[in-house]
Amino acid sequence: MPYPIILILALLLPLQAQATTLKIATLAPDGTSWMKAMRAGAKEIEERSSGRVKLRFYPGGVMGNDKSVLRKIRVGQLHGGALTGGGLVSIFPDSQVYSLPFMFHSLQEADYVRKAVDPLLYAGLEQAGFISFGISEGGFAYLMSNQPLSRVEELRQQKVWSPEGDEVGRIAFEALGVSPIPLPLPDVLTGLQTGLINTVATSPVGAIALQWHTRVKYLTDIPLLYLYGTLVIQKRAFNRLSPEDQAIVRSAMEKAFQQVNEQSRKDNEGAMEALKSQGIQFIHPSPDDLTQWRALIHKTVNQMAEQGVYSPQMLETVRRHLGEYRGQNQVGE
Repeated sequence: MPYPIILILALLLPLQAQATTLKIATLAPDGTSWMKAMRAGAKEIEERSSGRVKLRFYPGGVMGNDKSVLRKIRVGQLHGGALTGGGLVSIFPDSQVYSLPFMFHSLQEADYVRKAVDPLLYAGLEQAGFISFGISEGGFAYLMSNQPLSRVEELRQQKVWSPEGDEVGRIAFEALGVSPIPLPLPDVLTGLQTGLINTVATSPVGAIALQWHTRVKYLTDIPLLYLYGTLVIQKRAFNRLSPEDQAIVRSAMEKAFQQVNEQSRKDNEGAMEALKSQGIQFIHPSPDDLTQWRALIHKTVNQMAEQGVYSPQMLETVRRHLGEYRGQNQVGE
């Protein structure tokens, strides 16, 4: 009589062993629209896979910055992360191509280019060993400061923050004649409070969420760079899932990222209005000043491609699609 029970247990044990928990880290704080969408996607995955696949999130930077997260993925402590384009530079240098300074003049330009180039970035990441489930827009970063900044010469007099480890940002600021002060993200507010720094570049949503807007007075109304992130899972871990469960994860997380992408734009539009209502003054550089900013950076962007910071081919691909959009819409360079 006990044999049927033993047989049933023997059949069930392999099924239980197939259950997989994917551990994902992110800098995004819990409770944000990003994390709400990710958790909703994770719930859908668990339900549709009958518990075979679960996602466990480590939000708010508890696993460290993007570089630390990648290191922990490599040693098996994590399976994936929600990382910035620049955060993936060590595995796929072209991942940062959208966030080069002054690459886009408008969100409409970014939308047009992304339709053609997003698939190339996904393919490059997969070749580097990571599966991406979509790119989420973070909005444009703007210079925010305690002094009005409309000319390059004025920026050179400021104490400018640069994200710790951001080589492209450092090189770009140095091209403008600025020696940036590198700080990790958690130290920026203290740096503003103490006067260690007085100028930052961030999105409207970021400025409010991190309370940086309480320590600045001006916003230079030039889209400095396009912020974006992506959820990546190590290909080796993803391939351990059955084809059926892989399809479930792709479907749920791609849908979640599309929602995040759309919500992020709405959030930044609202945050921009909130900054204005709270007394932040918007500075509009003259066309001549704007030309100077862009000319200095354009030269440096070309030099970084030549030096292998990212591939000249990917830079040319983005610029070609930009040229198409600007030609169709009669937009200047």
